[in-house]
Amino acid sequence: MSQSFTKLWIHVIWATKHRQELIDYSIDKKLYDFIHEELIHLGCPVRIINGMSDHVHVLFLQNPQKTISDIVEQIKGSSSHFINRGEFILEKFAWQTGYAAFSVSESQLDIVYHYIKNQKKHHLKKNGQDEFDEFVKLHGLGNK
Repeated sequence: MSQSFTKLWIHVIWATKHRQELIDYSIDKKLYDFIHEELIHLGCPVRIINGMSDHVHVLFLQNPQKTISDIVEQIKGSSSHFINRGEFILEKFAWQTGYAAFSVSESQLDIVYHYIKNQKKHHLKKNGQDEFDEFVKLHGLGNK
């Protein structure tokens, strides 16, 4: 084959430091718009961004020139700087060091898209930590 092709959809989740509920309705759109623009700048087209007051979900196409860890590190660093520089909240804003990233097959894109889109409804039944633990277990990761 003389050409290389990649199309890797990634669902990534990360949380605020100590799972503090810092992302309220007054800043969530600004934050998500900033993350969206940063991902576009990194060559990662975005399908959807949404979350709750203590975590974010993003579904994007991975730029094959960049590792997932480089992408997430860049996004988390620049977005926390954006929140702190903009003085949107009184406390110092920070993300936890870790994250979870999962590949998404083309056949599951709509399911994952709607799952992310309906975060507020979904979290009426399950908190963010329980959701994260379920993802880790579902994908056979960690000690859970």
